[in-house]
Amino acid sequence: MIHPTAIIGPRAKIGANVAVGPHTIIGDEVTIGDGTSIGANVVIEGEVLIGRDNRIGHGALIGGAPQDVSFSETTRSRVEIGERNLIHEYCTIHRGTKEGSATTIADDNFLMVGAHVGHNCTVGNKVIIANNVLLGGYVSLADQAFIGGGTTFHQFMRVGRLVMVQGSSAFGKDLPPFTLAAERNAIFGLNIIGLRRAGFSAAQRDEIKRAFKLLYLSELNTKQALAQSGTMKWTEIGREFFDFVAEALKTRGVCPYHRSKASNDV
Repeated sequence: MIHPTAIIGPRAKIGANVAVGPHTIIGDEVTIGDGTSIGANVVIEGEVLIGRDNRIGHGALIGGAPQDVSFSETTRSRVEIGERNLIHEYCTIHRGTKEGSATTIADDNFLMVGAHVGHNCTVGNKVIIANNVLLGGYVSLADQAFIGGGTTFHQFMRVGRLVMVQGSSAFGKDLPPFTLAAERNAIFGLNIIGLRRAGFSAAQRDEIKRAFKLLYLSELNTKQALAQSGTMKWTEIGREFFDFVAEALKTRGVCPYHRSKASNDV
């Protein structure tokens, strides 16, 4: 199942039933789990750990040096990829930029053609990243986020759970969980369809709506809304929303609400 033109380092650890396509290069510090399939002309270099049953498309680069002018080639860093991920053609996933650090992709994710995952990014579970999405260094995507094609993310920003992002958008501030985001740093409403598909109950959806209204539709600023939320009763869902906002205020803050005809009613 390994093509004769593939080049595999003698110290690489290759699991059972792994397929490797023609002209693919796998370095000495790479570990690949059972049942993984790797296409043609793929380069996997540096310290890379890839779990079971992943599919890696033609021309992908995994473990390359980060695009950071301060990076030293002597730095020991890595890429860690979980199980059952589908990584399409020409994706690039760079290793961490600091000593001992990692770029991590968990399980059951779908990266479409040309997606770039920069150094020290973290991608959760069941995330969909469409064609030509660009993640700057240290970007974090939480579980079940959906990122439309051609979208760009500034380094160090976070995308909350079940966020849905319109294609060709750009963001430099954090996107709170369960929201719809589009254009440039704009929140348009809640991902109601996504919440239903994910099995959220009517009561849970109502609580998320209540949290959203307090943050974005009251006449309070973000700090005031966060303080007000501390006087109210929430389940785990509401606390997740406001814990995310509290963390965002320590750095870039959250994207503002944009009122338009396209805005989602909450």
